[in-house]
Amino acid sequence: MALRVPIPLEFAQVFPAGAFAAGGFEPVRDFEASKGDRFVQAKDKATGEPVWAIDVIDADPQARAKTVRVKVTAHAQPVLPPAAGGSPFVPVEFTGMSVTPYVNQAGRLAYSLKAAGVSAPGKPPAAARRDAAA
Repeated sequence: MALRVPIPLEFAQVFPAGAFAAGGFEPVRDFEASKGDRFVQAKDKATGEPVWAIDVIDADPQARAKTVRVKVTAHAQPVLPPAAGGSPFVPVEFTGMSVTPYVNQAGRLAYSLKAAGVSAPGKPPAAARRDAAA
């Protein structure tokens, strides 16, 4: 049996207690194509779409890592849902999630999280709502 990566999974498997955005989306740098001050945004190998990243706070009090970075592939910079009730934290939910395990520079197992979209918990992402309305 060959294990294929990335491994698809559901949001609730990664963040069973939920997640909160810790900032906004930033373009991911393509380290091979970027030279000096010339920034080139990374493209997803499968779709060719630009890759964006956001730091996320794991709401699980038992989580070993309180913040993780999630990469989202999207033609345009993803937009966070509005914060609920004046809270400084924006609850988020990711769709189309996958995980890719790798060995980091310290020789330890690490994980790269990727998603196809972001929305408020319990709501589909804006692109899915537009497709459903058409």
